[in-house]
Amino acid sequence: MASLLEVKNLATHFFTQEGVVKAVDGVSYNVEEGEVVGIVGESGCGKSVGAMSIMRLVSSPPGRIVDGEVLFEGEDLVKADDDRLRDIRGNRISMVFQEPMTSLNPVLTVGRQLTETLELHMNMNKVESRQRAAELLEMVGIPDADRRLNDYPHQFSGGMRQRVMIAMALSCDPKLIIADEPTTALDVTIQAQILELMQDLSKELGTALIIITHNLGVVARYADRVIVMYAGKIVETASAIDLYQKPQHPYTLALLNSVPRLDSTETRVRLDAIDGLPPNLSDLPAGCSFAPRCRFAKD
Repeated sequence: MASLLEVKNLATHFFTQEGVVKAVDGVSYNVEEGEVVGIVGESGCGKSVGAMSIMRLVSSPPGRIVDGEVLFEGEDLVKADDDRLRDIRGNRISMVFQEPMTSLNPVLTVGRQLTETLELHMNMNKVESRQRAAELLEMVGIPDADRRLNDYPHQFSGGMRQRVMIAMALSCDPKLIIADEPTTALDVTIQAQILELMQDLSKELGTALIIITHNLGVVARYADRVIVMYAGKIVETASAIDLYQKPQHPYTLALLNSVPRLDSTETRVRLDAIDGLPPNLSDLPAGCSFAPRCRFAKD
């Protein structure tokens, strides 16, 4: 049986005056129905561009998908026309973006932003869509939902705005949700609430979930499987348990060592930082891109 999502040899490049930036360079992975997959790596490793490529949201120019397939329920989204993509986006595949304040329209009420999607994709009338919008806000833990539909995004806290984004992503009962660093701008307590909410909804509704993050603590708790990216490529894929117990790639090990440990018996421990900087994606070194920063590398 085919996977819900199959990404095959995906390559997304940006054509700039300084050269060709290989943001995503030959990435392949799959996501099963109801599975939670974490994609981790440092900033600039290609996590977000890879997610935007699935949705065909990369700005062109300068970005372009130059190779590969994105098979969603057997259909190649790379070859789909604009009308078909509009039908799939928000309906079959939804996305929760990094910063909810810039993702929500500041001049439209939260209710209108929810009902618009329902009217467009689910063919609901105004009464039905408003009732469903209130149900969605209640589902994501926003109290007094019917009244709050009349509020604007600036009247919500950061955590509440992110809940609205999740409600919007769930509105059309999608098969897959891509959450691009959904807790970046939130404090630790709210981060936990949002992630617990997303995990619970994924289990309850059977929705597959891709969580893109640089927080290894997040994927340890919430992901079934983890994909580690570096310099536009996947360097390791494993179950969350295997990744933490026996990492195989030096970059994965370096990421894990750089995370502060709450179970450490020593009172003053320096964080084990990764030396150097990520490589220039328009001028990658030959061989393993991590070699210049790797403590195991030999001449």
